[in-house]
Amino acid sequence: MIANLLIAGVGGQGIILLSDVLGNAAISSGLSVRGSETHGMAQRGGSVVAHVRIGRVRSPLIPRGRADYLLALEPLEALRYLDYLGERCHAVVSTSPVPPASVHAKVAGYPDVQALLAELSEYAEVYPVEARELAKRAGSVLTANTVMLGALSALPGFPLSARVLRDSIASRVPPKTLDMNLRAFNLGRRAVKG
Repeated sequence: MIANLLIAGVGGQGIILLSDVLGNAAISSGLSVRGSETHGMAQRGGSVVAHVRIGRVRSPLIPRGRADYLLALEPLEALRYLDYLGERCHAVVSTSPVPPASVHAKVAGYPDVQALLAELSEYAEVYPVEARELAKRAGSVLTANTVMLGALSALPGFPLSARVLRDSIASRVPPKTLDMNLRAFNLGRRAVKG
């Protein structure tokens, strides 16, 4: 069994933390895992992507056209990685945009999120998640990444159990934020399970 997971977003969204949580959960489950991150302009809100490959693979990078899961913490970033999506890709996408500097400077506009999701649905099965709102309900918008992880964990056939992921979250977040992060994780799961 090989599961290829691509995590996409912008700097400051906790993508590296998610990569660590997933890797730790895979190891705790007795699975082989490899990963890689690219975060060049992350400190300035630039694009960040992490590859997590569960199973016996040689390279930490997902080949183009082979991602089984896309976890997009920013809707526009989901489209940036279309060429990585496999034939049966499941895409969990936050509906909460993080507009780039060009939008703030009024040099460009941000596309309609529903149009972005519609375009993405031509390439993957899309699970939209109101990550920011659910994170606020959990106690802090900073838990939006954990909301998204919870949503991912609820997908049919996802190779890591919710229990192991919760344990991995507990080992990676500061103790004072653990309850809030677990609430966020559970809200994300319910968002997909219904």
